[in-house]
Amino acid sequence: MTIPQPAADPAAAARRESVLREAVRQRLLDPDDALLAAFVDLDGVAASVADLRAAFPDRLDVLHTFAAKANCLVPLLARLRELGMGCEVASPGEFAQALAAGFEPDRIVLDSPAKTRRELAAALELGVAVNIDNWQELERVDALVGPGTPRSRIGVRVNPQIGGGTIGAMSTATATSKFGIGLADEGNTKRLVEAFRERPWLTWVHVHVGSQGCPLDLMADGVARAVAFAEQVNAEQVNAEQVNAEPGRRQVVGIDLGGGLPVNFADDTTAPTFAGYAELLRARVPELFDGRYRLATEFGRSLLAKNGFTAAYVEYTKTSGGRRIAVTHAGAQVATRTVFVPDAWPLRITAHHPSGARKDGAPVPQDIAGPCCFAGDLVAVARPLPLLEPGDLVALLDTGAYYATTHFQYNSLPEPAVHGFTVDAAGAVRFVPLRRAQGVDELLRPVD
Repeated sequence: MTIPQPAADPAAAARRESVLREAVRQRLLDPDDALLAAFVDLDGVAASVADLRAAFPDRLDVLHTFAAKANCLVPLLARLRELGMGCEVASPGEFAQALAAGFEPDRIVLDSPAKTRRELAAALELGVAVNIDNWQELERVDALVGPGTPRSRIGVRVNPQIGGGTIGAMSTATATSKFGIGLADEGNTKRLVEAFRERPWLTWVHVHVGSQGCPLDLMADGVARAVAFAEQVNAEQVNAEQVNAEPGRRQVVGIDLGGGLPVNFADDTTAPTFAGYAELLRARVPELFDGRYRLATEFGRSLLAKNGFTAAYVEYTKTSGGRRIAVTHAGAQVATRTVFVPDAWPLRITAHHPSGARKDGAPVPQDIAGPCCFAGDLVAVARPLPLLEPGDLVALLDTGAYYATTHFQYNSLPEPAVHGFTVDAAGAVRFVPLRRAQGVDELLRPVD
């Protein structure tokens, strides 16, 4: 099936073209030495963060965290910290990267279905927020906390079990999801209420329904069920000792809304918006906006995806079975999801001259192939584009999150450079290094 190429917003297209031209001029893209590179629009990132913050009233106590998995480069995380973001991490590596980027421990949230004892101990010692994923992890935290009062704010991830979206792998609130404690499983809600009652330090509820392919109504429904559970906990009579110590105490003081706002990959429009999602939440879950709860968010892809693109040279072109094929240096190693699940993760692609200038001409159906040594390494099939020739450039759009920064080292292909950029009022492009290109020599380091 031939997928039509949607029209680009003229201003956005012109901005990308100016960045590509300057990258070629500065040899950040070079047909011999820099065959592939990724670019992140730092102006756009700042604007997206501002949109997120504006969506929630200033009077609310909200910690907006960035999901590090979406783009874990330390210089970019540091830039997000400067913009007022916290950081959500889900592995020891992301944890270390967040600390290296300068995030204060109390602005880091640790989420993972497989936290180790060492990881939990480090988080609790530093005062990092922890969302407990399962009953066994709760037992581990019990042992680590002991009779004392933890520095960390600690919550439980609940699974509202409300179903999935159009991409199963991105849906985390199905009946059998590996994430969280299922509220609909027999006995779980009662057991969770008791768990909160018995632990004064258990004060947050966390929920995350999914991301790409999940409709906003489904996400809002999941949040509503998590808040309903929090209200149930707060409505339960706590034991007499706690009542005497803290009259009127509310057990659950915070709701972690997770992230997962889907991204529009069809054109340059940002949709849905943070403001639109917040308005839906206000209508469906008004308790979030009356000040009774502190809030946290964990958006990732929706902050970064549309603020980046990946550029690669065309090495060869050929015709096979009557269809043109352009063999480029961008394939499964930087577009893993698109290559392996193309129907769920299609990318827009633009064609450019070696100078970076946008190519014109009648669109011709062409396969855009990558360098990996397997037949399915295709980022687009029969995509109508101006005819590509060796030495041309292709740009994979909306790849500011995941993609090049979540590298798949098939065929020992090295990680490409990632460059941040800004464009001033006069149109001058300035680049900031976010990750240098990995050299082949780094793949050959001997074992110590």
